[in-house]
Amino acid sequence: MANKSLFASYAGRLMPRAKARNRAGAPAYEMEARHKLAQLVMTGTLSPTYYANAEAQLSDVMKVAEQVSTKFLAKTAVYARKRGHMKDMPALLLAVLSRRDPEAFARVFPHVVDNGRMLRTFVQIMRSGATGRKSLGSRPKAEIQGWLNAASDRALMRAAVGRSPSLADIVKMVHPKPASPERRAFYAWLVGKPYDVAALPEPARSFEAFKRDRTNPLPDVPFEMLTALDLTAEHWAEIAGRAGWQMLRMNLNTFDRQCAFAIDGFTQMVAARLKDPTEIAKARVMPYQLMAAYHAAGQDVPHAVREALQDAMDISLSNVPAVTGNVVIAPDVSGSMTSPVTGRRMGATSTIRCVDVAALFAAAMLRQNPSAKVLPFERDVVNVDLNPRDTVMTNAKRLASIGGGATNCSAPLAALNKANAKVDLVVFISDNQSWVDARRADRTGLMTEWTKLKRKNRNAKLVAIDIQPYATTQAPERDDILNVGGFSDAAFEIVANFATGQLGHAHWVGEIEMIEA
Repeated sequence: MANKSLFASYAGRLMPRAKARNRAGAPAYEMEARHKLAQLVMTGTLSPTYYANAEAQLSDVMKVAEQVSTKFLAKTAVYARKRGHMKDMPALLLAVLSRRDPEAFARVFPHVVDNGRMLRTFVQIMRSGATGRKSLGSRPKAEIQGWLNAASDRALMRAAVGRSPSLADIVKMVHPKPASPERRAFYAWLVGKPYDVAALPEPARSFEAFKRDRTNPLPDVPFEMLTALDLTAEHWAEIAGRAGWQMLRMNLNTFDRQCAFAIDGFTQMVAARLKDPTEIAKARVMPYQLMAAYHAAGQDVPHAVREALQDAMDISLSNVPAVTGNVVIAPDVSGSMTSPVTGRRMGATSTIRCVDVAALFAAAMLRQNPSAKVLPFERDVVNVDLNPRDTVMTNAKRLASIGGGATNCSAPLAALNKANAKVDLVVFISDNQSWVDARRADRTGLMTEWTKLKRKNRNAKLVAIDIQPYATTQAPERDDILNVGGFSDAAFEIVANFATGQLGHAHWVGEIEMIEA
């Protein structure tokens, strides 16, 4: 037989060469610097994952951050915070920007540091020395001072919850100049210095009064400041009524333990708020967070509240596209997908795994595209019976319960080719760590099968949604292939726009480029 490397087919010779290796050691395609940065930032949480530890993620981000312009760096930080709802990564990019371009840093600081938690995260990263400096520097200090002095009393009280560093630590670092007697008294109270009780802002003043006497009105402060105190069920019901949407979602079992659901009307109030579209949008909720809340809710949490979480899921996924044509959804259910989606953190590891997020994406797409084929895969395609009319939660749970073997990203395409299927759009949700199909050193199995499928489906498009920060892909960017990272609901809009030809293959980077920064 003739030498295949010398006499490759025309299609084979046109296939791009895979010059990189993924974390599993198999052939993969390298992303260009801007796309790589976006993918790392939109999926990375600086916590250990299945294939990479936190240090490796940090090294990857720091390396590629130096390869892009400061303008794109600034835009990516804002995009990751506003569209991706990320926390650590935008703060990290902001810290890098403070060293590379102080002017751009000052412009985007208020867009990234939009609450007290982000402020504390930014300061922690700056002080760590991980970005090349251990001191804050004059420009970052000025921005932090500005944030502290411009923040409302309520925002500062929320920011006062948390350590390493605490808000008191930050005040001691930057020495903000109070613009009013009330702010001067607050800073003194915060850091443990003598203060004018009469000048103390109302939230802090009422908090101190409540600590002395529980018959005083419940202070309007973050509930974390009250948990060490002896509270009644009525107190907890009042806390819930004031709480933000995310706090409400995360503490359903706490309210149950404190007997708040026994109070007349409390169940109805909680259920109504959980499924309120305005509150859901304001909270910037990730779809997987609703899944986590639903699974975590104890059996004693009222049925109406659990149902409200399912309603909230449907609302949060309202922008899932209905795509015309023959749609195929391929969620990765292999062993590496059992890694926690936000990585492993001591005492704070998410119960939601990558496979849960992949299953959730697939189930949501199926709900809006009932005729779509769902081909979950590990070493091979796994057969599973899904009813498009079932709830997203039900189908997601069914998908997440299967699989666990080796990773073969080309399996769904091979199955489609074997069946001579007509295909318009294929959507992969994976960590891209395919290795079972690594039969050649210069190309991926997925691209081999995609090339075959394109011979009979010339207009077919492929979207690869990556949910882990590994920065390689099984299919390189081109007119019919889109790579996008992240697990926020923004990915659904991207899929729809690409499928309908409204945006080109480079649009994800292009979308970031359109950010004002």
